Amino acid sequence: MLRAGHRAGVAVSGGADSVALLLILLELREKLGLTLLVAHFNHQLRGAESDADEAFVKELAARHGLEFAAGREDVAARARENAWNLEDAARRLRYAFFEELVTAGRADCIAVGHTADDQAETVLARIARGTGPTGLAGIYPVVGHVMRPLLEIRREALRDELRALGQDWREDASNRDVSRLRARVRHTVLPLIERELQPGAVKHLSELAHLVRDEESFWTALVQSCFESSVKQSGVGLAIRIVDLIQPPPIRGALAQTPGESQALEAVSKRLIRRLAAENRGPRGQLASRHVEQVLRLAREGHSGQTVPLPGGAVVERVFDRLVFTPPQATTVETEETTGAATSYEYSVELSGESSATVIIPEIRKRLCLKVIDWPSGARDTSNSAATLDRDLLRPPLLFRNWRPGDGYRPVGRQGTRKLKRLFQEYKIPAGERKTWPVLTSGGRLAWSGKLPVAKEFAAGGKTRIAVAIEEESL
Repeated sequence: MLRAGHRAGVAVSGGADSVALLLILLELREKLGLTLLVAHFNHQLRGAESDADEAFVKELAARHGLEFAAGREDVAARARENAWNLEDAARRLRYAFFEELVTAGRADCIAVGHTADDQAETVLARIARGTGPTGLAGIYPVVGHVMRPLLEIRREALRDELRALGQDWREDASNRDVSRLRARVRHTVLPLIERELQPGAVKHLSELAHLVRDEESFWTALVQSCFESSVKQSGVGLAIRIVDLIQPPPIRGALAQTPGESQALEAVSKRLIRRLAAENRGPRGQLASRHVEQVLRLAREGHSGQTVPLPGGAVVERVFDRLVFTPPQATTVETEETTGAATSYEYSVELSGESSATVIIPEIRKRLCLKVIDWPSGARDTSNSAATLDRDLLRPPLLFRNWRPGDGYRPVGRQGTRKLKRLFQEYKIPAGERKTWPVLTSGGRLAWSGKLPVAKEFAAGGKTRIAVAIEEESL
């Protein structure tokens, strides 16, 4: 967790665990080559007592010649403003303070005083509330810049050490408020289990969390491999083909004809859904197993256009053979043609001689590059004409604009004119991408339309000498 030269912030609340952590690191700092910073966050929840905690920690830091950093926030007020649970608000703001210290360069990492008892209480509380394997992993020893060196040490052992050293600490009376779940588990449930069922309960629950974390490391790596091989960024969110969700490529075929194949594939699919949802997580709400089941049902039985709302405002939509995960507050896109609601743009472009041209369209965050290329005779009868224009057939004005209701043209290889709306459906273009779909008009006639085939009347062919290829690049 710690290396020579590290500037370690020690989160000290004034309680026994954090005071013991500070004294342990003081003993080890020369051996490990550390510089220590004492960090205290005042939650302002207990008035004068909170201020007395801060004064106690400040004096402790001064006694040992350590730099002291204090943060304070009216946690209760912030919780009301954001509709947060009070404990959740305290945790968010406290860890935000720690992050500020690291970002400002005052510390390389922050050590906090969670113990084996905290680990056991966390696992037990999650079991009581309802959790899956991920929740059983409990508290992780290292998360980002935060580390927990005491996670395998019992709380009472630390207090015994403090008493032996004659070091006092502060007691937070709110920790004994049994109206809170954590306090009930700490002062009532866990002691009862140790007394009546299993004296080694804390040790066993901590070991369970450790074993599950090992398993989660494997699952995390597997799901990330599935995510990277199958998930693409669409116009409005993250998209995955349904076949890749139901049978992820990294394990497709590997489980064929094995017992439990369908259950194993479903387990991967569910975790992949959670991974996708995590990318679009809103400010509130927690994904539950029922949400995962609804998304899985949408993939297996739904039809294009159906949606599943997720906690926090995210939405999953089925778009033909794909699922698209849209983050909260993303622009709602209508599936029908509209006029006033569409984002309109129009940019002119000039092609002179054999020079290429580039047009930047910020509305769709794309750069469109018109590349003028020689069209050798060997290419004149190939399928390249479906994506390439004949420069000599293009007439000014050349305009890039968004598609409009009524747009139509005869695509290469087709008989007769096709409406662009019909081509969107035929080529399975997601509704979220249609509204700002780019087209190129030549003399007022549609010549090019993104990934769709070019117009027959402008396509490169047997008489073409110089061709124009249009490439799209994301900004």
